[in-house]
Amino acid sequence: MAAVSDRLPAFPWDKLEPYKATAAAHADGIVDLSVGTPVDPVPELIQRALTGAADSPGYPTVWGTPALRDAITGWLRGRLGASAAGHRNVLPVVGSKELVAWLPTQLGLGAGDKVAYPRLAYPTYEVGARLCGAEAVVYDDPTELDPAGVKLLWLNSPSNPTGRVLPKEELIRIVAWAREHGVLLFSDECYLELGWEAEPVSVLHDEVCGGSYEGIVAVHSLSKRSNLAGYRAAFIAGDADVLGELLEIRKHGGMMTAAPVQAAVIAALGDDAHVQEQRGRYAARREALRTALEAHGFRVEHSEASLYLWVTRDEPCWDTVAHLASLGILVAPGDFYGEAGARFVRVAFTATDERVAAAVKRLG
Repeated sequence: MAAVSDRLPAFPWDKLEPYKATAAAHADGIVDLSVGTPVDPVPELIQRALTGAADSPGYPTVWGTPALRDAITGWLRGRLGASAAGHRNVLPVVGSKELVAWLPTQLGLGAGDKVAYPRLAYPTYEVGARLCGAEAVVYDDPTELDPAGVKLLWLNSPSNPTGRVLPKEELIRIVAWAREHGVLLFSDECYLELGWEAEPVSVLHDEVCGGSYEGIVAVHSLSKRSNLAGYRAAFIAGDADVLGELLEIRKHGGMMTAAPVQAAVIAALGDDAHVQEQRGRYAARREALRTALEAHGFRVEHSEASLYLWVTRDEPCWDTVAHLASLGILVAPGDFYGEAGARFVRVAFTATDERVAAAVKRLG
């Protein structure tokens, strides 16, 4: 039996282990700015919602409770400007990474089909293509792709790793191109509420999609905005026909969001105060790290949104990783995200205030 893992690239984070050991040997301990995992507390109102639903002995539904769908559609209309969103336009998922990895398989893609994604991108887009045997195709501008065979087009704005934001006009152009050529468009918008120098816009915004979700789906996560990475809480929204097909497949696969997590999502989407509080924490850490990195000789590119600074010293990325590891700081090499990142590193500002202050001191 051929191992499915043979289709996949080497797990990139394993390559960081020697540098992690170097950074961990620093007298004041490691400052880990590599993965970008939330470190701040889960807001209390969300914890209360989770524990309040702890007595949930029955199976949850894949589509989620009506209350959950109400919360998601209300947020889509109020936050994203998706005025036509209804229950048939939403589907909860068990964290967005699961969705990204298995979407091409669940769409029935395979040999001869193409999955397109940005040249600098989250590695799981490629993994999803490889899992189903489709061809992975990268782009700089998706409208310059040969649409023949492209069955799934990934957008990512704000971008991981670069923090680039696609302006509304560009989204309008790309949506029109995808519809013209019958290409299904999925837009990964998990960092949408973390714009710093630009205001990210969803493909579901009325002015982008014309009030119709035909051929487009947006992916959203509560991991970053609400510190819920440990809850695996996310959802997709858009084309009702596409989501209806995915719902049927996921029902057969038992891909259910846990009932207490559904209750937590309702609480999270109904409260903006905790989002603004968390944004304030990240804004302060971002400013401190950006100032220190620039003073240390780094150049910052893009980074107008998301939880990362995309920086370079105009040298091979692994030399930069080694240099920062010698200071006790661990970052992600840019080539994790594609060959075009070979002279950059990605610096997360998700560490605690104390660890960020330690990094600033060392960079000084």
